[in-house]
Order: sequence, then C-alpha cells, then structure tokens
Amino acid sequence: MRNRFAVGIVSTTLALSVAACGEDPQQNGGGSEEGSGSSFAAVIKGLDNPFFQQMQQGIDAEAEESGTDVEVQAAASITDTSGQADRLNAMAQQGYECYVVNPISGTNLVQGLAQIAAEGTPVVNIDSPVEADAAQKAGLEVSTYIGTDNVEAGRLGGEAMVEALGGSGKVALIGGISGDVTSGARLEGFEEAAGDLEIVQTVAGDWDRQVAQTRATDILSANPDLKGFFSANDDMALGIARAVANAGKDGEVAVIGVDGIEDALSAVESGDLTATVAQYPYAIGQMGVQACAKAVAGEDLPENVTAPVAVVTEDNAADALEAFPAPFEEFDNPLD
Repeated sequence: MRNRFAVGIVSTTLALSVAACGEDPQQNGGGSEEGSGSSFAAVIKGLDNPFFQQMQQGIDAEAEESGTDVEVQAAASITDTSGQADRLNAMAQQGYECYVVNPISGTNLVQGLAQIAAEGTPVVNIDSPVEADAAQKAGLEVSTYIGTDNVEAGRLGGEAMVEALGGSGKVALIGGISGDVTSGARLEGFEEAAGDLEIVQTVAGDWDRQVAQTRATDILSANPDLKGFFSANDDMALGIARAVANAGKDGEVAVIGVDGIEDALSAVESGDLTATVAQYPYAIGQMGVQACAKAVAGEDLPENVTAPVAVVTEDNAADALEAFPAPFEEFDNPLD
C-alpha cells in the first residue's frame, strides 16, 4: 500500500508557526472542526527536541486529514517524567476515545495508562515502548506499538560506514545516556554490520551535541588514525562533525548518525556528515492516529508496527530535504 504521508505538511507547518506566536508550546489541539466526531488524546515527549516537534506535526496532519479531533499534550522537556505523567492523568479525566502515548521512560506512564485501559479505552504506544514487565504487573495491555526498529537502524548505519571506508578502518561509537535501551540497540546493530571495521572505543555522549563534541575530540587525540564515528543520534553526530573539522580532518573521518533531523540532512547534503539513518517521527505520529481510529472502530491491530527508516547520503539528501518531515521513499503501511 502506498503511503499518504506527504499530505498536509504545508498546512501543519503554518499551524505550528501560528502556535509559536501565541499558544502554549506544550499544548496544541489538532483536528478539524468538521470531523468524524472522534476525539483522541496524545501525550508525547518534550517539544524542546525537534524530533518530537515533527511527531506532533504528523499527529496534527493526520487529525486534519481524517477529520478527527486530537488533543496533544507534551512534557515540558524530554526528561520531565513526572510532568508528563501529570498531563496524562489530567487528560484521562476528559473521556477521550483513544490515547496515543510516547512515554519518556518505560514506566512513568504505566499507572495512568493502566487505569485508562481498565475502562476499555484503547492505548496506542508510539516510539518509546512501555516496559513490558511493568505493564504486565499493572494489568496494562496496549493495542499496538509503533516505532523504529533501532537494531535495524544501527545495522544500516554500520553498512553505510563499511561502504564509506571501503570495508576496513578504525571507528569509534558514541551512544546516548549510558544504559539507554534505544542507544544500546543502535550500537548493537552497528556492531553486527561492522564486518572488518575495528571498533576502538565506545563512549556515552548523553544525547548532547556539546558532550559528543568533547568526547570525539578526546578520541581523535588518542587515535590519530581513526577513520570513522557512528553516533546514536544526529544531534551528537553534528557535534562530532565539529570536532572532526576542528581537528583539520574534514573528508578524512566519516561521521554517520541516526534520526534524519533537518540540520543533519543539510549537513549530509553539504558533505559535513557522511550519512544519516533517517527515521520518521512525522510518520510515527500519523500512524498513531490511524491506529487509534482502527482500534475505536473495533478493527484488529498488529501487535507491533515497524516505522520506516532510510539511509540518506549525499546522493539522495536533496530528495530527503524536499519531502521533510515526511518520508521521501514509499513504504508499506499496514494501518493506512
């Protein structure tokens, strides 16, 4: 099935621009005044990160296209676990027909969601999974999970690095916060695809551009023959690219990240980054609303839905930028 995720990008972007001028940046009601009558809620991570801004754009775009009212609430930041739980609990009192949730941690929304699900209201989990053990103990059963296969994203990054380096060379890996499941999965996938590449060091960059730049600077000093860096996200990859430039090694050290944020796509197009493995929070947001519509209609949903990913290099960066924030390649969508 062909996706329909390019629809509504312009109108959604304009709506967000208006919101930025006068509305609460952590709250935005999507949807159409002349809709189907369905009313959904979405609780996502903080809009201080562009990844989750794109997710909200996707939710709002699908709400407008389908004529569904979707109330979006975002945490104050990507670390605001208790604040996000409070927002969910407040929305749970308003009788929405379905809830789309992107929890900050695997457990911070479990208790609130368990109460919602106990009333027979569908819960659609997107991007960051609810911890299975905690959900089971609380009696929470989600209708479906929609998200990126992070091991596969890392594997694609590893394949891109092997190609960029001609099959051999020393590389370093910079992950997110130590122990983070998403980061670990991406690093694991990279290692699986690394082949004859020699991984000389793996460090945590805390998902932070400046921290990653500092770590990369230290690694470059200790390994003057290093040929590549793989980063668990694009924000850190951009910091690594700055460290490479500061060391006078532009064009000598490959840098590959994950996410496909707009700044990274531009950096790939200009040659500052070698590649990024783009995932699509815009599409994940749209698919979350689509899943809610099916759940409310009583349709069966798959237990897991894998969101699209694509490797962006200098050859296709212009196409990726033109389609941004939607996917630039067609993909099968079981919810469309």
